[in-house]
Amino acid sequence: MPATRAASIAQPIFLLVVAAIVIATAVTFAITFNGPPARPRPVPDTDIVTVLRGVNVPDLIVLPGQQSARTGEGPGPEHDAALAVALGGPVIGFYAEQDRGQSGEVRGGFTVSGRTAKGWRTVRSPDRPLLTKWHVVTFGGMGFALILLSVPAWIIARRISRPLENLEAAAQTARVGTPLVMREEGSREVRGLAIALGDMHARIGQHAEGRTTMLAAIAHDLGTPLSRLAFHIESLPENARARAAADVEEMRAMIGAAIGFARDELIDGTVRRIDLGSLLDSLVEDMRAAGDDVTIIAGPRTVVIGDPGALRRLFANLLVNAVRYGARARVGWSEMEGAVAVTVDDDGPGVDPEKAERFFEPFVRGDPSRNRETGGTGLGLAIVRAIASRHGGRVAFEPSDHGARIQVVLPC
Repeated sequence: MPATRAASIAQPIFLLVVAAIVIATAVTFAITFNGPPARPRPVPDTDIVTVLRGVNVPDLIVLPGQQSARTGEGPGPEHDAALAVALGGPVIGFYAEQDRGQSGEVRGGFTVSGRTAKGWRTVRSPDRPLLTKWHVVTFGGMGFALILLSVPAWIIARRISRPLENLEAAAQTARVGTPLVMREEGSREVRGLAIALGDMHARIGQHAEGRTTMLAAIAHDLGTPLSRLAFHIESLPENARARAAADVEEMRAMIGAAIGFARDELIDGTVRRIDLGSLLDSLVEDMRAAGDDVTIIAGPRTVVIGDPGALRRLFANLLVNAVRYGARARVGWSEMEGAVAVTVDDDGPGVDPEKAERFFEPFVRGDPSRNRETGGTGLGLAIVRAIASRHGGRVAFEPSDHGARIQVVLPC
């Protein structure tokens, strides 16, 4: 049975846009047909004069004395003149609208003060509520449309973003020599991207394998002339023989380190729970027995998951570098949120912050010379970063007031 073809990512987005337009149009029509906010009814001049003379009229507010205008109201000489004639006394009024209409009336809000035989009296139109029925209907329609669209919009957005997040996670964990496992999910475009990423990962793996094969062949071919050189060295004088033999051994060590790094065989697959303190304590004891000046500063009991051999190699490289370039090494650790930070300090000249990142590149040495006394092939820190990365951690130089400090962060 053939697999169902996944839908395009454009389809749900297109449907959501169409639904948004339809719902927005429907809400607009509903608000339009409901009409604008009701305007205050026009008040005839006779009603205003009646109130000023002391007779109450429904919906009009009566106040003693002369009152000032409200916001939005202004003088209206025409209104005042007409009302003064009808009242038979002076009138001072403020009106929201100056148009008197055809039947002698006041439209909109107003505040009119008139003087009669009993003194000044004011009549005022009722205050309009902040939210009218029209406003409630308008805001209600907008809220309804927002809720109605937000739910499917969130569902569609998650259906689009979740496969991309999983694809990102798979790409972050991709390593040469390990298969790239990705779930077949999401839209047609996302699945196509996953397939392309898998193909790219396979091509990179083939390239790395070809590079490793080439280096292995070179190492194999170099083995024979190196063996012949070692044989011929035996006939040299004692002093020359020792120096030549050291050169041959250094060449063999460099070739072996380069091939090991190229194969990326930094973790042998043995992953288990490791007591970090015990691992570091054992490593420090071994280095002390070899005469190295190494100090351990005990931290809290911390358990990490990983390959014990690879992690021992990681910290051994750091401690050896600290002793080699800084005379002595101090290692300690502290817990962070969900992780542990291991720091290695030395008493050396320190590291230039602008050049610190380059030391993690292959074949970059802290000592630019090729002096055998300082040793190394420039792969130590590159191997450290590769191992930390495979364990889901990171490594970097940290600022320090004395010597160099390098920090390794591993998940607990």
